[in-house]
Amino acid sequence: MELNEETNAEVVTISAEERAEEQKLIRRLQMMMNMVMQVIAQDGSLTVDDASQMIADSRKAALAMFPGKELAYDLIWRPRFQRLMRERFRIM
Repeated sequence: MELNEETNAEVVTISAEERAEEQKLIRRLQMMMNMVMQVIAQDGSLTVDDASQMIADSRKAALAMFPGKELAYDLIWRPRFQRLMRERFRIM
């Protein structure tokens, strides 16, 4: 019985560590995406092509951090970038 309790305690510890690592990655992703959005919104010399490339690169980075989460990216970040591009470059 003690062995099972120790094993369960280790599983909880690993799970907590994994959760903490995931939260760290989420914060890093949010910071990266916010920085990309700020550059696109504020850099007057940025072209549409440059902004599009930054968005594509940020998508690649996000999916490298969270493999298999294309749907989450498409639901959360893609609409934000689309709205920003429409506002910044008057794209319809």
